[in-house]
Amino acid sequence: MQAQDMPMFVVKEGDLDGKSWTLDQDVITIGRGADCDIVLPERQVSRRHARVERRNLGYLLIDLGSRNGTYVNGQEIKQPYYLQDGDEVQVALCIKLSFVGAEATVPLTFEGVAGRPVRIDKGTRRVWIRGKELDPPLSPAQYRLLELLADADGQVISRDQVVGQVWPDDLIEGVSEQAIDALVRRLRDRLAEAAPDRQYIVTVRGHGFRLDNT
Repeated sequence: MQAQDMPMFVVKEGDLDGKSWTLDQDVITIGRGADCDIVLPERQVSRRHARVERRNLGYLLIDLGSRNGTYVNGQEIKQPYYLQDGDEVQVALCIKLSFVGAEATVPLTFEGVAGRPVRIDKGTRRVWIRGKELDPPLSPAQYRLLELLADADGQVISRDQVVGQVWPDDLIEGVSEQAIDALVRRLRDRLAEAAPDRQYIVTVRGHGFRLDNT
């Protein structure tokens, strides 16, 4: 099984929001200690808080006698628990991890960089902002613009490049400045649904647009 086909944990909020770990070992330890495979630097988290074991039947989550407990979907686990796709794991009720199963579509980061707030799955055109999926999905034009900006990895994209990506069958002269600005505004509004305190698409006057995905 390749890494992209393996299950993973994705942090859903807080300072580590968007960070992910692939469960690519038979035993994965979770805790505050630096020797853990998944290090969660929060005071409420025990040094060795929990572990995940890969078994024939799936991935087994085990609390290691932690002080503040391990919870799945709001319920504290007292016995080992087989994780299911979509489960929300709370470590000491201070960090939320979303479990993405091997059979699910895993959200891929732009350029393969973990921890970025805006993530996409190019195969299904699904988009996540800080671990929250945009629902309903972006329109085809909005998605093509976002993918173009993402692939540029922070570099400025000109208006002509936007037209070539979003309206490939139209002449550049046939797409108005107002149409481009309206599309950018609608995409900004959609991203703001998940993150109203942050503007990811930056207008560079006289040059074009770029994605601030840091």
